[in-house]
Amino acid sequence: MEPVNDGGPTPSAPSAPALLSGASGLSGASGLSGALADALAPVAAGSAADFSVAVLETGSGTSGVHGDGSYATASVIKVGILAALLLGAQDVGRRLTAQERSYATVMIERSDNDAATALWRTIGGANGLETALGRLGLTGTRADDRGRWGLTHTTASDQLTLLRAVFLDGSPLSARSQAYPRTLMGRVTAAQSWGVSAAADGTGTGTRLKNGWMPRDATGLWVVNSIGEVTANARRYLIAVLSEGSADRESGVALTESVARTAVATAAAYASR
Repeated sequence: MEPVNDGGPTPSAPSAPALLSGASGLSGASGLSGALADALAPVAAGSAADFSVAVLETGSGTSGVHGDGSYATASVIKVGILAALLLGAQDVGRRLTAQERSYATVMIERSDNDAATALWRTIGGANGLETALGRLGLTGTRADDRGRWGLTHTTASDQLTLLRAVFLDGSPLSARSQAYPRTLMGRVTAAQSWGVSAAADGTGTGTRLKNGWMPRDATGLWVVNSIGEVTANARRYLIAVLSEGSADRESGVALTESVARTAVATAAAYASR
């Protein structure tokens, strides 16, 4: 079950768009962004929805982003909630409690909302989330001022920064902390294994992801998001696709999958140059 919001604002560009927080040392960032714009133009022309994508090929460090809007997270924020919980536990030198681990498991694997709400409270709500994500390098993610975690707004570049903190070395998260969300993201229930997984080889073996989807009350149009890690042609990619404005969930899923496939194929071609 996904959160239903009250019809907040549609995606809007930040006043100072940033290309992948923390990515200034990566090769080919601006060039890949241009290539993504060209490759995704037909996808954009064929959809009435807005979307943004950020992708990183982990071997070469080649990264890029297309679109700089801010989007409601829906349930992809659950990865951020778990990261905040783990960071807080690290700070005081403790492991997660059995109850916290139980909540985390169903929150990520089944997208359980009640579990997310319980952990949201544990991390200190909006302030706790923003503080923790700031420490992980996210600069454009803002929690809802009424505490509705699914209405947190974020950018694709920020979600890629979060994925870097979960999947790559040099993170404020310890190796033990990183391993936990990666494991849970690899066990997402089959019914929710769509989105970025479409960009993976074959059956998507090794894909680790978290999706989010919800209708906007004011418009009836859908937010559909997908973030995670995929393997294609023996290369690993971190990718975040955010979208808003699809007529229904199914067309939103189709859009995120088309964007993911195009972005990974473009990143692969660019990294091979």
